[in-house]
Amino acid sequence: MGAPSPSLLTLALASSLAFIATSTLASGDEAAFIGCLIENSHPSYPIAPAIYTPENASYAPVLQAYIRNLRFNTSTTPKPRVIVTALHESHVQAAVICGRENSLQVKIRSGGHNYEGISYYSLSESPFFILDMFNLRTIEVDVANGTAWVQTGATLGELYYRIANESGGIYGFPGGVCPTVGVGGHLSGGGYGNMMRKHGLTVDHVVDALMVDVNGRILDRVAMGEDLFWAIRGGGGASFGVVLAYKVNLVRVPETVTVFRVARTLEQNATDVVYKWEQVAPHLDEDLFIRLIIDVVNSTTPQNGTAKTVRASFLALFLGNSTRLLSITNESFPELGLEPSDCTEMSWVESVLYWTSFPAGTPVEALLSRTPQVLNHFKRKSDYVKRPIPIEGLEYIFARMIELVKPILTFNPYGGKMAEIASTATPFPHRAGNLWKVQYAANWDEDGEEAAAYYIGLTRKLYEYMTPFVSKNPREAFLNYIDLDLGINRGDEAAYTEAMAYGVKYFKGNYKRLISIKTRVDPQNYFRNEQSIPILPRQRS
Repeated sequence: MGAPSPSLLTLALASSLAFIATSTLASGDEAAFIGCLIENSHPSYPIAPAIYTPENASYAPVLQAYIRNLRFNTSTTPKPRVIVTALHESHVQAAVICGRENSLQVKIRSGGHNYEGISYYSLSESPFFILDMFNLRTIEVDVANGTAWVQTGATLGELYYRIANESGGIYGFPGGVCPTVGVGGHLSGGGYGNMMRKHGLTVDHVVDALMVDVNGRILDRVAMGEDLFWAIRGGGGASFGVVLAYKVNLVRVPETVTVFRVARTLEQNATDVVYKWEQVAPHLDEDLFIRLIIDVVNSTTPQNGTAKTVRASFLALFLGNSTRLLSITNESFPELGLEPSDCTEMSWVESVLYWTSFPAGTPVEALLSRTPQVLNHFKRKSDYVKRPIPIEGLEYIFARMIELVKPILTFNPYGGKMAEIASTATPFPHRAGNLWKVQYAANWDEDGEEAAAYYIGLTRKLYEYMTPFVSKNPREAFLNYIDLDLGINRGDEAAYTEAMAYGVKYFKGNYKRLISIKTRVDPQNYFRNEQSIPILPRQRS
């Protein structure tokens, strides 16, 4: 299918299940599953070329092509019985129907950036298959109406490139800063980027969607209803069905934006500068987003017998020229000491490359690459901060970081538009009241469980050290920074209780509504994963 035009949408809604017959094949038999797929393949779009099994020479390359966390690319990582690389919407429909009828759990993968890898492997012993969406990546930009339809297998980089190229640079989109992230996971989990203080979250700009439900029907916003449409904009689409495409509103961007990256170490008064950032970053002009990255580096002036120091890096996007930017920082954040030489003016789409650390002068066509610049092993966690951390708190955190060395803290400021949208507008609840979001990150190159345990342990320690300074009751977390430390849903009779451990952290007061919607649209809990939305216990069969 091309991007969802009105005529194609009408056709899809009218004939979504016409070609799928009822299967009576044996439960749990992947051979029966494949037979079901082929038997029910749309005559105009044969599914056989999209099916890969372990006996196929291309199986391993296809599986590994979108594994972005090397922790889950090992010989012992559980493997899918089958991979279906859907080439048409009908392949998605057949995969859902045949997977459900043959008791094969579905793992839905768009870009493969799921931090815990659960879009392509399973912790349970249940057999599963991967429904890989990377071939479904058509993008249609409607410049006249300021909208775009984008299939969920597209990457953010592809979307940004098309928007900028077809609009002549007048439009952008407020999504994430990593161009190889898949649209499907990014939007269904919430999505944010460096324009969120101006324009809010990525999901705040979704106005329609196409999805395949548990019965194999293709639904648009009208057909699915407002509850389900609400749920797949931040509640995790993979809990409710397979999202095929989103229609999004674009945002106007200025002809010139300005970026900078300024670093200060402890010896350069980093503690005081960070403390001032805390006071001002969520309250600055909404055109200005200043991310704070805190890491440990070698000290050029070792003190007290230590050769390590903390570095605070301030990475910014300003939706305007450098003259106005300097006026704002000189008045509101003079402690940063921003100089004209620190600032670089460019187009919005070029700023995407800057934020992804591409070398200066890299052509914007680099956004079309689906290969990440770096692949490594990693662990991520998240937090939210509601009150500025006092100076003594910062000193404590920095001292602990020097002990640990490896984990990095990234603070993403809120305020602006984020404080204006209700916490119930989408499943994403972390709006007003939060000053910034925290990401904990550890990356490593070594293979093996011992190295993984070591670096994950360091990340957990830093997370624990941060406990006094972050949100409480619940300690909030961001779904797109999925973290299995928060709890695991095994998909059995205990799933409802198990899911409470992470559900209230990700969704707070929106969690009950998500469970209610899930119970109604997927009463047998077919669409499930290790941290999916559960169904109500009384609805179990």
